[in-house]
Amino acid sequence: EEALELKVENVDAFKLKQLELEHEFKLKQAELEMKERLEMEKKEKEDEFKLKELEMKEREKIKELEMRERLEMEKLKIEIIKEESNSKVLSKSDYFDAAKNIRLVPRFCEKTVDKYFPQFEKIARNLNWPKPYWTTMLQSVFEGKAAEIYSALPSEKSSDYDTVKQEVLKAYELVPEAYRQKFRSYKKFDSQTYVEFAREKEDLFDKWLTSKKTKNNF
Repeated sequence: EEALELKVENVDAFKLKQLELEHEFKLKQAELEMKERLEMEKKEKEDEFKLKELEMKEREKIKELEMRERLEMEKLKIEIIKEESNSKVLSKSDYFDAAKNIRLVPRFCEKTVDKYFPQFEKIARNLNWPKPYWTTMLQSVFEGKAAEIYSALPSEKSSDYDTVKQEVLKAYELVPEAYRQKFRSYKKFDSQTYVEFAREKEDLFDKWLTSKKTKNNF
């Protein structure tokens, strides 16, 4: 009888120990899940903060660039007014001195071709350059692939600004189809954060839309 009681006690002790171990395991598992959840929430908050910080910096950068453009434009206008007051030329409606204005054409850079044409058009319109002279102004700063494309165009096409612009954009693969392919095939690099990847993807999408609008304007 004593042996039976001892056996029952041993069984109860084993079950109790087993329950304690199971309880301890569940507690550790719950703690681990809680820790993982907190770490994930922390990372999400950090990513959200970085994204907001990035957006704020971008807005500040855009404001700064706009201010620089306005100041530069005012400076250009003042220079033009000074030159016109000191020279005896025919009125603008009858005569346009391309040679005098060529130095005001923005420098062409092959790395930023997509941004170049909007910048050139803004300056040309603000300074009232007649559109038939735009290609004359452009060819003075073209280099690399753009210069080759311009030289290869027939004379009737090389004097048409919209044609020259479209052919140069095609040469640098800055037309809607090229941007569409880049946008759809763009994958995240291992070294990229998701914020950086999302920013690059959005930039490609914006360029795709902009190029479609540009094409439709022709």
